Amino acid sequence: MSEKDRIRWDAAYTDSGPDETAALPEVFSDHADRFPRSGSALDIACGTGRAAMWLARRGLHVWGLDVSAVAINQARHSAVRQGVAARCRFDAADLDEGLPEGPAVDVVLCHRFRDPGLYAALAARLRPGGLLAICVLSEVGAQPGRFRAAAGELEAAFAGLEILAASEGDGQAWLVARAPAGAQR
Repeated sequence: MSEKDRIRWDAAYTDSGPDETAALPEVFSDHADRFPRSGSALDIACGTGRAAMWLARRGLHVWGLDVSAVAINQARHSAVRQGVAARCRFDAADLDEGLPEGPAVDVVLCHRFRDPGLYAALAARLRPGGLLAICVLSEVGAQPGRFRAAAGELEAAFAGLEILAASEGDGQAWLVARAPAGAQR
């Protein structure tokens, strides 16, 4: 990501201030029961950590990554205030450089961040039976743009996973999928 983009995101998080809410993104709320209550999770483009803290409260150990050091700092402070700091790790990372090395996880959550170059790495990071929840901006029901997925992009990219639920429309595409239980990763 360019330094200009990083500065823009830092400014956006500085202007909005910390968010103390622990919440699963609304798009996945009908599927909250599919998320495990133990294990580990990777939260891609975690922002201020709302979803990471929801996962931590649920019982998972969560590693949140975001390009904005401001957002990461806010997430760390919020995790302390919410009593889940022992279950959360937050690091600034430029995902344009790829997914940082790390162990396989039970959940990969990616909300409103799209990089088709990372799709294979996200699927590969899942443990056998692990859950992927991803939501991106979409051209379906919206104008095309470089940050928007083409129709069918997510289902095609994650065809090797068991797709549990998926939808496209109103400028958004999402899916919830599970890695095959017998998969060797």
